[in-house]
Amino acid sequence: MPRRILITGGAGFAGSNLALHLRAEFPDGKIVALDNLKRRGSELNLPRLAAHGVDFRHGDVRATEDLAAIGPVDILIEASAEPSVHAGQDGSPGYLINSNLAGAINCFDHARLCGADVIFLSSSRVYPIGALNALPLIETGQRLDLPNDARSTGWSTEGISTEFPLTGHRSLYGATKLSAELMLEEYRQSYGVQTVINRFGVLAGPWQMGKVDQGFIALWAARHLFGGELNYLGFGGKGHQVRDVLHIDDMCRIISCQINNIDDLSGRTFNVGGGAGNSLSLAELTAKCRDILGREIPIKPVAETAPVDIPWYVTDNREVTAATGWQPEKNIDQLLGDVFTWLDGHKEQLEPYFAAVPSQKRQNQA
Repeated sequence: MPRRILITGGAGFAGSNLALHLRAEFPDGKIVALDNLKRRGSELNLPRLAAHGVDFRHGDVRATEDLAAIGPVDILIEASAEPSVHAGQDGSPGYLINSNLAGAINCFDHARLCGADVIFLSSSRVYPIGALNALPLIETGQRLDLPNDARSTGWSTEGISTEFPLTGHRSLYGATKLSAELMLEEYRQSYGVQTVINRFGVLAGPWQMGKVDQGFIALWAARHLFGGELNYLGFGGKGHQVRDVLHIDDMCRIISCQINNIDDLSGRTFNVGGGAGNSLSLAELTAKCRDILGREIPIKPVAETAPVDIPWYVTDNREVTAATGWQPEKNIDQLLGDVFTWLDGHKEQLEPYFAAVPSQKRQNQA
């Protein structure tokens, strides 16, 4: 059993939920959450962490002295990141690169010094945009999909696998995540660090402070509950672009499994997501929100597609399921139920955060 687990980005959506999950799973261990609190809303997680005995440290992965101050750990879970695929597109990429790549390398080096194992939260956006755009998608109802039995290297109606070709442009964000993956493999080979890499698709659930450019499930639900405008951006403005979505509880389950089986899984890279059964388009999400609340809100179509947006991504989970037995347990309806319950139960606290999001320029399903 690990005695000390460090979660970087530990006050963020993924990190804080994971910290609470691991606190319950390893009651005799110590869970440390490091976060710079840059993302608005992450401060709301601090009372939750404190109430469950998680040791929060205010610090930044870009600063090696902040990592050194944590001291030795047995497991380092690298969940810190600038999470938007649009980061750096309209300005300097400095913060993105320093956080997602240089910061990740700092984490890997801290693990080297400690002799710790590393689990890295990477992204499905490591896959090239051009190749994803070239998939033979067809419109079926209110969504885009692959034709039945269509398949080629790394893709099928089951989704995108780790065999999908990596050659091509993937966005500055995607490049930082893939570069960090490559460096982590070098740390494994050069220093014997045990590693697991997870290329997660869309994660969602309670305590996700959804914004225009990241966290579309929470944002969509909040707009329907609290009011406000939404846009169908890109791909003709129909809202037919598709993502699969993984409940945060299911993300926590696979990380726990990997911690408990790190000796057998070290060196593996997995695609992890909701899978084909938990995929939906924005138009389908709108219909579900309308049915839950019995309320229509205005959604403006914007036909222009941003250069880094993609029309379809569904995770092929077969590799991670074969290796671990894990598969998603919570479906889209359960996910939406949990998100609406959270939003409604904390309405006074949360409404200002979602209402403060400016009028949309881009709605990305990263």
